[in-house]
Amino acid sequence: MTDYHKDRISIQVGLSGYSFKIEANDTVRSSEWLSADRIFTSLEFQKRYDEVDISVFTPKCALIPKQFFAPEEARKIVSETTDVSDADVVEYVELPQFASVLVYSNSIGESLSRVISDMVLRTDGVKSRPLPELYYMLQQLSEIKDYNKILASYKDGYLYLTVAQGRTLLLCNSFEAQDFTTAEYYIFLVMKKLQLNIEMSSIYFRTSLAEDEEISLYRYFKNVEQI
Repeated sequence: MTDYHKDRISIQVGLSGYSFKIEANDTVRSSEWLSADRIFTSLEFQKRYDEVDISVFTPKCALIPKQFFAPEEARKIVSETTDVSDADVVEYVELPQFASVLVYSNSIGESLSRVISDMVLRTDGVKSRPLPELYYMLQQLSEIKDYNKILASYKDGYLYLTVAQGRTLLLCNSFEAQDFTTAEYYIFLVMKKLQLNIEMSSIYFRTSLAEDEEISLYRYFKNVEQI
């Protein structure tokens, strides 16, 4: 659970801009989706925080069991699942709770996330490392108390989806979806493939939902929450 004795800012960065959520003094405040030209006038970005999370919406990710991962093979691994150009910087981060390594490239939102990383510093003056949205989704799965844990984000034409049962991770993937109807199609397809009872399950989103999108999901799921 979140430690509310600390000031935290969580920033999501995409091709079309960014948003942020600030948790401080037992309160939570979220912004709308903002254009990139707002970052230099944002008062929230002109102070330091105990914790700074910078999430980048990039579909250029591959989750690999740790025993099959070799650092020198990182580019080859991620290029087998997504398009990675020679100019893309490929990095990786470990997820010990899943005994896995997330290999990724932040090239889609790289410039904006780097600027934000330089601007929004931790209290100790250290810059936070921008990491993929899927990394934070995997970290946040443990906060969902349901047995069927379904956590999604939708931004800039991509659905990001993680699914777990108890402590067992069943899915971590992204899907190209130019509209929310297509995103729903992939959600329903995954639920069917994994044989999960959609009517008895809740779905959680890390991105905001329009009213009609939330209503549409409520037709199928037991509950829809934004976290």
